Amino acid sequence: MSVAPSSLTGKLTQLVQRIYPNHDASDLTQDIVSAFWPDGTHCRKRPRKPGNTLWSQRDAMVITYGNSIQDGSHKPLDLLRDFLTKHLQGVVNGVHILPFFPFTSDDGFAVTDYRKVDPQLGDWPDISRIGGEFALMSDLVLNHVSSQGVWFNAYRQGQEPYDKFFFEGDPEDDLSSVVRPRTTPLLQEVETAMGPRHVWCTFSHDQVDLDYRNPEVLLEMIRIIRLHIDEGVRIIRLDAVAFLWKEPGTPSIHLPQTHAIVQLLRVLADFATETVVLLTETNVPKAENLSYFGQRNEAHSIYNFPLPPLVLHAMLSGTAKYLQAWQRAMPPAPLGCSYLNFTASHDGIGMRPAEGLLPPVEISRMIDTVQQTGALVSMRALPDGGQSVYELNASYFSAMEQTFDGDDEHQIARFLASQTMIMSLEGIPAFYIHAMLATPNDHDSVERRGMNRAINRHRWDYTELRARLLDPTSDQAQVLNGLSQRLRIRSDQPAFHPNATQFTLNCDDRIFGLWRQSLDRDQSIFALHNVSKDTVTIPKTQLNLIEDEEWVDILSGEKIDPTAEEVVMTPYQCRWITNMH
Repeated sequence: MSVAPSSLTGKLTQLVQRIYPNHDASDLTQDIVSAFWPDGTHCRKRPRKPGNTLWSQRDAMVITYGNSIQDGSHKPLDLLRDFLTKHLQGVVNGVHILPFFPFTSDDGFAVTDYRKVDPQLGDWPDISRIGGEFALMSDLVLNHVSSQGVWFNAYRQGQEPYDKFFFEGDPEDDLSSVVRPRTTPLLQEVETAMGPRHVWCTFSHDQVDLDYRNPEVLLEMIRIIRLHIDEGVRIIRLDAVAFLWKEPGTPSIHLPQTHAIVQLLRVLADFATETVVLLTETNVPKAENLSYFGQRNEAHSIYNFPLPPLVLHAMLSGTAKYLQAWQRAMPPAPLGCSYLNFTASHDGIGMRPAEGLLPPVEISRMIDTVQQTGALVSMRALPDGGQSVYELNASYFSAMEQTFDGDDEHQIARFLASQTMIMSLEGIPAFYIHAMLATPNDHDSVERRGMNRAINRHRWDYTELRARLLDPTSDQAQVLNGLSQRLRIRSDQPAFHPNATQFTLNCDDRIFGLWRQSLDRDQSIFALHNVSKDTVTIPKTQLNLIEDEEWVDILSGEKIDPTAEEVVMTPYQCRWITNMH
């Protein structure tokens, strides 16, 4: 690249000095610029300013593995593209393809080669084709790599530069306060050309943590980000980023250097000529999660992790009391930032974000209820040597099979209501493919693959899936058609812009109600969601329907009389009442 603007090098140098005080900041800054903008490329002269133009109400994402759809003869990525273009064009405009690299475990999150596409899925041109039709998100699995990959094998043989790529610990170190999402031992002893070493494994012994105290590790990750961008990726998901920097004797999560590295990546994104969005994946309690917005200088977007357990509890209990209390206390996203709202994901339903939001007795009732529908439970280790529930493992559709009161005939309506709530909230909605397809729990996969999370990682046979989608009575057709209809309606409503004003209504606890107002203040939407099997009447005094305007529920087409005394909500009904239609 030609000479970088001083505004870029100045910002980078400040961050380099914070992260690597013992290195030459000027040289390292130039290495970073060269890694992100190799010869023949250039950057913006000025950083992209924070604003509300990176996204709109038309944005919605689907989350999927590259092989969620198979037929035994075609490349899975080609089948995925076929499904996306035939069934989700005009419904969602973004797709998150979970790790599509060669791997050894954890369904892609133990990467052996960051520069290749898993040949069982396809190749880079298949990825780029999808990126040409949808906003494409990829995973930067930047905390750890496979114990059987090229990097770690080179480390064990003492080959430069990989001999200093991995975080080594000492069994004598005080590691009692280290925060872990797993119960396996943190340190793993391995034989190397230098003798036995103990490597740090936050997640599993097949996922060995990288050592970001070595700036060469960061430089290599920056080169990989550039490769992704060149192949059409526009949203970079920073997987497990909270654990990046480690120091024995500390919790080794959310350390200042970790935040500084995210800030450094944000600077690169802000100066990129391509529109690059950073999304942090930090499955932790609220305040810790919100910290990754920084001062509008870290992630553009963060996952709204409390939503999966809180929405599930509301639908199973028939009360939105705890969901409402949490939402009222949530700040709007800062300018230039957005929440990513979701309920179902490739992982389980994380319970850590529910800490302090749901009473222990309510968490226990929720766990008992979903276990009756076939859900599994995964644990995490506590610093005192004990264990606690880390996540529930279930398909979100199956988790709605019954409520605290038992079985009923409302599963599909209940599930659609849960997903409609995600569409209504401030932020960008994201839907796991198995939520959109009403995929049930896959116990066969759990038994075959020996991991709890396989319960929600079904691989559809494309012939069977198409047959189900052609049958209007199938769960798959009813759910996909219902969600698609609502997403298409949503995309035309300025009041559902990710940064449009939001106010949590004071309604009956069985109603989760929001008021949204467009950025230009022309459109209002009263988004009402009945989380119960009761018919609920809402006094009109709880809404602010201006009398000289015409109000319509755009989900049902029903005109709402602003002089009427009440609005009636049938079991699990959702209403989007707006003055513009």
